[in-house]
Amino acid sequence: MHKRYVVTQEDRPGEAWLARFNAGREAAERWYRGECRTAPPTATECRLALQRHMPELLPHYDEACALVGDDEAAHCLLSHYRPALSPMGCSQAVWLGEGGPALIRNMDFPLDMITERFELTAWSGKRVMAKAQRPWGGCLDGMNEDGLVASLTAGGGQSQGLGFSVILMLRYVLETCRRVDEAVEALSRIPIALSQNVTLLDRSGAYATVFLGPDRAPVVSRVAACTNHQETPPQPRAGNTSAERLQTLLAALDEPAMALASLIARFLEPPLYSRRVGFTTAYTAVYRPAEGRVDYLWPGRSWCQRFDRFVAGEYVHDFGELET
Repeated sequence: MHKRYVVTQEDRPGEAWLARFNAGREAAERWYRGECRTAPPTATECRLALQRHMPELLPHYDEACALVGDDEAAHCLLSHYRPALSPMGCSQAVWLGEGGPALIRNMDFPLDMITERFELTAWSGKRVMAKAQRPWGGCLDGMNEDGLVASLTAGGGQSQGLGFSVILMLRYVLETCRRVDEAVEALSRIPIALSQNVTLLDRSGAYATVFLGPDRAPVVSRVAACTNHQETPPQPRAGNTSAERLQTLLAALDEPAMALASLIARFLEPPLYSRRVGFTTAYTAVYRPAEGRVDYLWPGRSWCQRFDRFVAGEYVHDFGELET
């Protein structure tokens, strides 16, 4: 299987974004509505929720709504308020040794659901490099020019609540926060729709993972690795490797001779690297906030981007025949 990726700069959503939104609208609606959910909120409810909890994003949301026109269903989509459950994996770790601080992450996701874009934006003047995810503003991971990094994993729970998608919450902290403590405070006060984990790192080496969920109080973890559960590891079962992946990362971080390059190499090997259909490692990202640098990696390919040297381009990765 082949997957195309692009790196591009787009300071603010405009006509090019609108064309992409229209082209990907069907897929965005499948993500938002899911297969079985209660009645969705109204557009008015969505805007009021955004105004209450993330008011700094409201002018950008209103601009996006103006671009799509008088379309209530689209306005609900763009709010990221009360989305349905969606599959997501991921493994990530913080490195504070030589060459750090760094955050390394694998994004495990169905390849047909992940968007192609890595982008540099400047919505409010603050530059953000991030892996963009539909339908508007979403970030799977990213870093702002202040040196704050944020990256998500699924939290393992199946509860749904009256909150926002984590991908918009990542956008919010990257747009409004400079340090880990500020981002922790923001994530802890915004209601979240689903069980998610967010790992944070800043240029000083401060880090934290915030365990979030609609049915629990936020908890801040100082463990330097995170996969797809929160405090309690899941029971071993076919297809769920969260506990195994976490133990692999913790063991690697504890190795006395471990180096950053060696740790990155582990992310490109099983059990961290996945070639399963529906749970495929779509890319690996290595964020170095002190350098303003991120490397996007695939086996045999490395793509470096910096705030001071951002280069647009595209790459097609051949994943070969995936495992079922």
